[in-house]
Amino acid sequence: MTTHDVDVVVIGAGFAGLVAARELGRGGLDVLVLDARDRVGGRTWTDHRLGHQLELGGTWVHWVQPHTWAELTRYGLGIERTPAAEEAYWLGADEVRRHGTVEDLMTVIDAAQQRIVDDVRAAIPRGVEPTVGAIQQLDALSIQDRFDALDLPAEERNANEAVWVGHVNAPLDRVGLSSALRWVAATGGHWQLMHEVSSTYRVVGGMSGFAAAIAADVPGEIRLSTAVTRVEQADGVLLVGCADGTVVRARRVVSTLPVNAIGGIDWSAELPAAWRRANKEKVASQGVKVWIKVRGRVPRFVGYTSQRHPLSVLKSELVDDDSTVLVAFGPDHTALDTTDLAQVQAAVDAFRDDLEVLEVTAHDWMADPWAATTWMTHRPGQLTRDLAELQEPWGQVHFATSDNASLWGGFVDGAIESGLREARLILAEVPR
Repeated sequence: MTTHDVDVVVIGAGFAGLVAARELGRGGLDVLVLDARDRVGGRTWTDHRLGHQLELGGTWVHWVQPHTWAELTRYGLGIERTPAAEEAYWLGADEVRRHGTVEDLMTVIDAAQQRIVDDVRAAIPRGVEPTVGAIQQLDALSIQDRFDALDLPAEERNANEAVWVGHVNAPLDRVGLSSALRWVAATGGHWQLMHEVSSTYRVVGGMSGFAAAIAADVPGEIRLSTAVTRVEQADGVLLVGCADGTVVRARRVVSTLPVNAIGGIDWSAELPAAWRRANKEKVASQGVKVWIKVRGRVPRFVGYTSQRHPLSVLKSELVDDDSTVLVAFGPDHTALDTTDLAQVQAAVDAFRDDLEVLEVTAHDWMADPWAATTWMTHRPGQLTRDLAELQEPWGQVHFATSDNASLWGGFVDGAIESGLREARLILAEVPR
């Protein structure tokens, strides 16, 4: 029989991979983590740009996310609140720009936000079981279908649709209603709390610092700038081939690749049907997150346009004496060239016409071959059809990713959950 070099190869040094590797190593197995990037963190990335430490990927955390909060507690990391907005901008009928207080904006969106998820407790009675309940029937619907059934006035429709673009990072007709309902179910059915979870609290020191703390706790090697290109089974041992010609033999493999990117590896045999099907269809998320520096000290604000605009959400994040850094989200990464200052200026002008764009930065996660997506949002029907199978091991290969988490799929919390889940299964199977 072919011998093995390590017990487990973990493909990917994001939160799922780092947590899985830590648990496996502490459980007595030899673990090697391989990541194509030159950094840990996966789809989170804190980088110094526009004069600040900016989160180019996943950003917000909350104490109602149990796996995240446990890890923050373990490493003694604090959270800080994004300063509250003082003003709000949105579009009225005929796309007339409106300006008021945050309370004025809430008056516009409050009733419709409740109606969108009013059936959440019947749809998903327990947030940890996102495929159990009336969601089995509702999963065929898109978020757009739910909006269309509400028949809202233009002002309410624009603002409320833009709010949900900020959450799901895609055109609403491509996103399953399940993506809205499962996150609200995770907060006990309270949409206001779900909004707070997804846009309010950041990790002190940044998400890259959070990932680095876990990485420092991993027994065994984390090998960066090492892209895995092939995984095959031979005589009961997995052969993991890398772009640099290295071949590592292992008894188990943990893949942390997102659904959209898993086809970038030659698996030598067909992946399970759910993975092949989902990879072919792709998940819904296809949007853009962009950081924008504008001239002057701008009072803190939040703005919404509509899902028809290149940028649907705009908010001030970092205020300096002579400039302000904004963060924005749009539904389609192809609708805005973030390297074209004029295009970004036009997109900002749709919110308000008194901001001068100075610099812009972003990372195109859709073009990133090891992500090929932003954060997981399902297309209609994908959640209830595929989730259970996406969580199943495939022989000696296990799948740990925020894309196949139960509770907070699409969030760092889901990545941590999946890493813990697969490490537990492997530790129960592989003798030390």
